[in-house]
Amino acid sequence: MTPDRNQLVRELTADLCYSYRGVFDTDVVEQAVADAWDDLAPRSTVQTFLPVLIARQAREQLMARAQAEGRIAKQVPELLFVCVHNAGRSQMAAALADHLSARRVHVRSAGSAPTGEINPTVVTALQERGIPLGTSYPKPLSDSVVRAADVIVTMGCGDACPVYPGKRYEDWDVRDPEGETLEVVREIRDDVQSRVTDLLREILD
Repeated sequence: MTPDRNQLVRELTADLCYSYRGVFDTDVVEQAVADAWDDLAPRSTVQTFLPVLIARQAREQLMARAQAEGRIAKQVPELLFVCVHNAGRSQMAAALADHLSARRVHVRSAGSAPTGEINPTVVTALQERGIPLGTSYPKPLSDSVVRAADVIVTMGCGDACPVYPGKRYEDWDVRDPEGETLEVVREIRDDVQSRVTDLLREILD
């Protein structure tokens, strides 16, 4: 059963206003929650978890906007991985970067046309490396997350990502795991891991 939109927006706005008190006014927080609902509700396959996903999405967008506008200082470099559906390559790169960096960077991922769920073969390939994706979900590419990032890596959708001065942009030619066997996805995973390792070495060393 789908939650009541107005009630959920009110409740989540109240919670997030407490978290972002002194950073954003109520109307900004409310809009972030409403936008998260509009993006996630139509394509969510598990309505039971919808409030959790909307809260996470709104919180992430608010944090990205706060960083982009200088309202909250960055503690570590911000990495953004982008592909079309945010269901395979960009999720894989973000999970590997988070895992390999030992939290010395903050990682986001997004899609220019996000789908409803992450590719299950990608989930399996990462689980083999001890990296869970159980709480991840495809997210839309927003201006805020691009402006908050220091390094932006695109994989098959470079034209969809806005370009801002002072940021590092890379475009990785990585095979799309959609419809591929687990054996092929393992090869894609290893390719992405090699690229992520090189990127982290440059950023952190």
